[in-house]
Amino acid sequence: MTTMSAAILLFLIMDPLGNIPLFLTLLKDVPPKRRRAVMVRELLIALAVLLLFLMGGQLILKLLQLRQESVSIAGGIVLFLIGIRMVFPPAEGGIFGQAGEGEPFIVPMAIPGVAGPSAMAALLLLTNTQPGRTADWAIALLCAWLATAIILLSSTYLFRWLGESVLTALERVMGMLLIALSVQMFMGGIAAYLHLTL
Repeated sequence: MTTMSAAILLFLIMDPLGNIPLFLTLLKDVPPKRRRAVMVRELLIALAVLLLFLMGGQLILKLLQLRQESVSIAGGIVLFLIGIRMVFPPAEGGIFGQAGEGEPFIVPMAIPGVAGPSAMAALLLLTNTQPGRTADWAIALLCAWLATAIILLSSTYLFRWLGESVLTALERVMGMLLIALSVQMFMGGIAAYLHLTL
């Protein structure tokens, strides 16, 4: 996997367009002057968590005694479920369900909004598949996070400009792409486990 394709994969997993309604809902009761600061704080927390998983991915796999094939198959399943929820969102609203009250802190904006289990699984998979390319994966993560941060920090303008229907359609398309990527990841894990060539 190239650095660019890894960045695109992480960007799709972070799903900034799908997170716009979630972020706007969570911040509706926060004073307008505080909203941007809260968003920046949550985005930085998400980046720190993802960098932790990127740098400590190999150690985590060794401690849990997980094989690369297991992470690939599990990552594919998680991505598939996230993709399905993007294409067919639950009735209670949002990919991650109902939001809590008050100013959000870490959950659900940073985790699992931006730094979700699928992003963590993807980073573990990348570091385990090609551990010598940690710098490339860090660049891919930073590019995906930066694009996500720009979109989410512009969420108010994007919501007014594009409208809810366009954002919903874009989220469905991103969900379909994520499902395709998850199937490929799942098949790759099965093939590696069975020592097959796809």
